[in-house]
Amino acid sequence: MKYQWRKEEKHFYLPKTKPEIIDIPAFNYFTIKGKGNPNGKMFEQCVGALYSVAYGVRMSYKWDVPPENYYEYTVYPLEGIWDIDNKELYVEGELINKDNLIYEILIKQPEFVTEELAKEVIKKAKIKKPNKLLDIIEFKTIEEGKCIQMLHLGSFDNEKDTFEIMDNYCNSNNLTRINMKHKEIYLSDPRKTEESKLKTVLRYKVK
Repeated sequence: MKYQWRKEEKHFYLPKTKPEIIDIPAFNYFTIKGKGNPNGKMFEQCVGALYSVAYGVRMSYKWDVPPENYYEYTVYPLEGIWDIDNKELYVEGELINKDNLIYEILIKQPEFVTEELAKEVIKKAKIKKPNKLLDIIEFKTIEEGKCIQMLHLGSFDNEKDTFEIMDNYCNSNNLTRINMKHKEIYLSDPRKTEESKLKTVLRYKVK
């Protein structure tokens, strides 16, 4: 039976439209870092490079020697860790200059993916469809720890409204946001989904 993250890991990926506290353990990811407006060409190319290796793992059962312990699964959704490059240009409450953003986008990998397998997948991706961005893809373990998360509905430009709800929850529950970084998990494809119906998980670390 195919492993489906929407069923097996819904507590990590399908929160409700109200704040909740969750502890995120260590998981393995393919990641790539960049800077600038996410509506630009470079971000699109980074996403493409990342998906090429994610689907490389998914289809690795077709290799002459398939990966050990391989199981059929649904590819995990795209995630992004967002921060601000020049903090002096940030003014709380104002619309963020998207050219001042830095990001690390990532796709979680199933448990059978080892560092050795990840290297082999990237190597095969370079042969099948050369892309210089494949050279900066990393395979690494990330442990987020204690976080607050909430499902955001609608435009990315309206995320501040959801963050305000999350911030108020923190203030009411003696929680402190650790830094300006936050994570987004994209449950909808913005190319195929009406803006008002977009679903995005918003999450940040607290203590």
